[in-house]
Amino acid sequence: MSHEVGAVHGDHGHGAHWEWSMWPAVASLGILALALAFSFHFVYHQSFTAVITLGIGVVMVLAGVAGWTSEAMGHGEGLSFGAMGWFILAEAMIFVSFLGSYWFLRLGAPFWPPENTPEIPKVLPIIMTFVLVGSSFTMHHAEALLHQGNQAGFRTWLIITLAMGAAFLGMSAYEWNHLIHGGFSISTNVYGTFFFSITGFHGGHVIVGLSIFLAGLPSALRGQAEPGFWRTAGLYWHFVDIIWFFVVSQIYFW
Repeated sequence: MSHEVGAVHGDHGHGAHWEWSMWPAVASLGILALALAFSFHFVYHQSFTAVITLGIGVVMVLAGVAGWTSEAMGHGEGLSFGAMGWFILAEAMIFVSFLGSYWFLRLGAPFWPPENTPEIPKVLPIIMTFVLVGSSFTMHHAEALLHQGNQAGFRTWLIITLAMGAAFLGMSAYEWNHLIHGGFSISTNVYGTFFFSITGFHGGHVIVGLSIFLAGLPSALRGQAEPGFWRTAGLYWHFVDIIWFFVVSQIYFW
């Protein structure tokens, strides 16, 4: 929310002007609902309530991201690119805390992985890595085409990026389903807790990135994509891809 006072600039004929949006509040309440869902399931053992709360939370988070993104379009880049950099730094610190805790337990354990840990397939995460990293290159190419004024080319490569991001999420969901049905879950042992927490947290960032892309897709389809908006969205997507290198190397292969 920003606030401009006309009198400061000598414009005494106008009062304060406030720009506000309800979408940050919607997204924040959605995040609260997600936290409550985990509490209902793991603390109070009310799975049905947890599922309902989780569903509400996911919808609210996605709606908040999409709505806030849609409002941001049409106003130029402004401070969004720099602000995204600070946001990425804050998110990176959360991943550092996750990985730091994992390293502490991993290095202090007498043996690793803990008992009851199944063999985690290695081929699928390698494929997932190629797909996600490839989507970073396709997004970069799309941005370059947009900078050249090629709206049609940008639109094509944006859709390819969306498809690759969705494919990554699909493979991640398949992996989770396979492991959970095999008896390995977040409550199996400490490795399971870290595995599902870190990969799930990263998957949440992929969902947010795709939501931003989907919110901007209608304008891209109309041939009205804004370079400033997509430069900022692309920065976030590249961050998500880079973080995956740390996740896959530490959680799957170390």
